[in-house]
Amino acid sequence: MILPFSCVTLALVVGIHFVEAVVISTLGDLVDQPVDFIVVGAGAGGSVIANRLTENLDVSVLLIEAGGSNEGVLDVAVPGLESFLINSAWDWNFTSTPQNAINNRTLTVSRGFILGGTTSINQMVYTRGSSEDYDRWANLTDDEGWSWDNLQKYIRKNERFTPPVDHHNTTGQFDPSVHGFDGIVSVSLQGFPNGIDNRTIEATRELSAEFPYNLDMNSGFQLGIGWVQATIGDGTRSSSATSYLAPSFISRPNLHVLPNTRVLRILETEQSGSFRMVELTQDGASKEVIISAGTIMTPHILMHSGIGDFEELESLGIKMIHHLPSVGKNLTEQPIVRNKWLVNSTATLETIARNDTLLAEVTEEWERRGMGPLVDPPSNGALSHPAPATGNFLTFSTAVSAPTSRGTISLNSSDPLEYPLINFNLFSSTFDRFVVREAYRMTKKFLAAKSWDGYILAPPTNATTDEELDEYINENAATENHPVGTAAMSPKGATYGVVDPDLRIKGLAGLRIVDASVFPRFPAAHTQVPVYIVAERAADLIKETWRI
Repeated sequence: MILPFSCVTLALVVGIHFVEAVVISTLGDLVDQPVDFIVVGAGAGGSVIANRLTENLDVSVLLIEAGGSNEGVLDVAVPGLESFLINSAWDWNFTSTPQNAINNRTLTVSRGFILGGTTSINQMVYTRGSSEDYDRWANLTDDEGWSWDNLQKYIRKNERFTPPVDHHNTTGQFDPSVHGFDGIVSVSLQGFPNGIDNRTIEATRELSAEFPYNLDMNSGFQLGIGWVQATIGDGTRSSSATSYLAPSFISRPNLHVLPNTRVLRILETEQSGSFRMVELTQDGASKEVIISAGTIMTPHILMHSGIGDFEELESLGIKMIHHLPSVGKNLTEQPIVRNKWLVNSTATLETIARNDTLLAEVTEEWERRGMGPLVDPPSNGALSHPAPATGNFLTFSTAVSAPTSRGTISLNSSDPLEYPLINFNLFSSTFDRFVVREAYRMTKKFLAAKSWDGYILAPPTNATTDEELDEYINENAATENHPVGTAAMSPKGATYGVVDPDLRIKGLAGLRIVDASVFPRFPAAHTQVPVYIVAERAADLIKETWRI
């Protein structure tokens, strides 16, 4: 049995209850302890499932996480230090294959390698997407349970909207009627005033026909410009680890969390077509294994377990268990270009990024008072991506929120410790490139408003024609780090897709997927909130299945 830190065989025996809940430090602690459910991955999906299932003290759950604990990691807790988590020990540090459409460049693929998964290292932006996105899911899956209206209770169960840390007057900055105030994950507006806020809002007044003000983009109608909401509470990151796995929950006697342990495969039981074991066990879950390893690692685990396209797996010498050719297909990612406009100001993130003394001062202010510029995520102007050597900039990103290009996750070899091949096939659709081009042109219009007079000094490029803009895009495009779709939902009985609308893998028993890989189409959003919503409903589906 192969693990990243040790090589052991471990039995999980069903029949008695856990004596004490712990974050397990050694595998030996699990001997002779039972489990009803094994959850693989402690990100937005897995943490929700582990929390909700163990609300019933008669249900035992083992939550396994490849990465380490989030406890005591300053860069994780401080919203404004998010950029220091990229390519760190808390990141899987994936790299894409060369992307043909953007000069064969490879791209950094950042995913959380830590309790909380990517919710512990992301930019914390809270967006749900439009009502139409979820109604489309319902249509694509023949399951009205995925419609916007029917998911509202799960949105409320997840969200705990809280005042910003500076307690400024938020009247007119959000719509309280569309938010939840009694959930688990903290959500807030920015807590540190930013010099460009007034300019931005004033520009929406001047250019209201093209750039309308949107009171709350989480109302189900997300078009327009409004105030950013983020998964932050009291100036601190609110991840799935700090919320769903908070001390009050993790102390449950029926929940065990095993970090620093990478699941390589799921194993078939003696009953053909039934998967209730993972490759670090002899005896597995009595009820289900729930895979919540994310859009990249979920298909990776499935394919190494013999679940995938027959010909592809056979070519690598992997024993075929279940032919499911859609595994790893339909990879969808949001392309983005981060456009840096030279500005007439020193009150920008570059000032902090280039000055270690100032960075230490604002970090100390956060640690001492929980205040200052680091209480907000990078999207609100705190410390962000590495700064250019000179100049101060306004980064105005242009992205495709609902891309039409599709890529794949595939295996590099039969060795499950090798990373998979990640091919986003970025800009394989001409529509996606058209969107980024036109979004850049719209950005120029927005920044031509009078409110920006004297502030904007120079654009990031002088390109104007399609050909010139394409060259600029090819040199600068990246991704939002929002991969979805590699184990997509489809109607029950459909011959395509990976999971049924109840998220159980087609044709198999005892195995379910709960993460962004099940999205059939991209919600026009940052992905953490849609995963929370999916996981909250998934928990109820699992409870209904087992009457718990």
